[in-house]
Amino acid sequence: MELYIPQDVGITAVCLMAVVLDALMGEPSFLWSRLPHPVVLIGRFIEWLERLLNHRPQMAVFGRFTGLVFLGLLVGLAYALAVGIAFIGTQLPYGFLLEVFVGAIFLAQRSLFEHVAAVRDALRGTNIALARAKLGMIVGRDTSVLDEAGMSRAAIESCAENYSDGFVAPLFWFLVLGLPGLLVYKAINTADSMVGHKTPRYRYFGWASARLDDLVNLPASRITGVLFCICAPAAGGDTFASLHCMWRDAPKHRSPNAGWPEAAMARVLGLALAGPRQYEGYSVDDPYMNSAGTTLARGEDITRALHVVLLSGIVITAVLTLFIMA
Repeated sequence: MELYIPQDVGITAVCLMAVVLDALMGEPSFLWSRLPHPVVLIGRFIEWLERLLNHRPQMAVFGRFTGLVFLGLLVGLAYALAVGIAFIGTQLPYGFLLEVFVGAIFLAQRSLFEHVAAVRDALRGTNIALARAKLGMIVGRDTSVLDEAGMSRAAIESCAENYSDGFVAPLFWFLVLGLPGLLVYKAINTADSMVGHKTPRYRYFGWASARLDDLVNLPASRITGVLFCICAPAAGGDTFASLHCMWRDAPKHRSPNAGWPEAAMARVLGLALAGPRQYEGYSVDDPYMNSAGTTLARGEDITRALHVVLLSGIVITAVLTLFIMA
């Protein structure tokens, strides 16, 4: 795969600037209140393409074949779009800034921090209804059955998992494959979130999207888990104990990737995360990550999780800076 890297600025510097821009601005409301967010546009295209192709969801062979066609078209379009944006950047003065801006749009570090902090703030104000509403924006489970401890744990689990696939993974592929890597990753990840479910409609059609998403998230999930362990002292945790817990418990998770950051965060905070959970229409009976921890999480534990995430972002920024200076 040919990489499209700005001629005058290295890809590491572009990634660093994108990380800093995302940290400073996040998702500015003045812009996205007037324009549809690119992830929303990707979602709309996925909905249209799925309706066009997924006509026989109960047929295994046909469903998987059309799911592969769907995924191929989606990845091809994302790659072509990224190549086009990168080419435009090479034709403009300081065109690398275009890649910086696009990169910052798809790195969701600050927005994740703000969404999780909003749940914590609502719990602090004992506004349970608002906390459930804010939590419902970042998790897929049934929030109506959760008490304060359940909502706190759900927010922390979402924080850990989404830091991996919402920030570390897109940054990883941005570094490795340039802008095409970033946009292709976001297309795959969005497709998995929309069609990668084991429901009657998507069991076969979404199979390829779910498996490819597992594959492209594999490196970042491990990196994120190690980062959380390194940053454990920021939340009063122990780095080596957290590494041991992550290595032991992560393979128990139903997801090949989510268990790594969740198990690390669980031990860092002294909590038991994952475990039995209730979604709309069904429940799962998963083992706990760090079963020796307590399930009685509080809003203060969300704050400690955010401290770990904040320090992880600082570590990533420092590593990119040192790499550029070396």
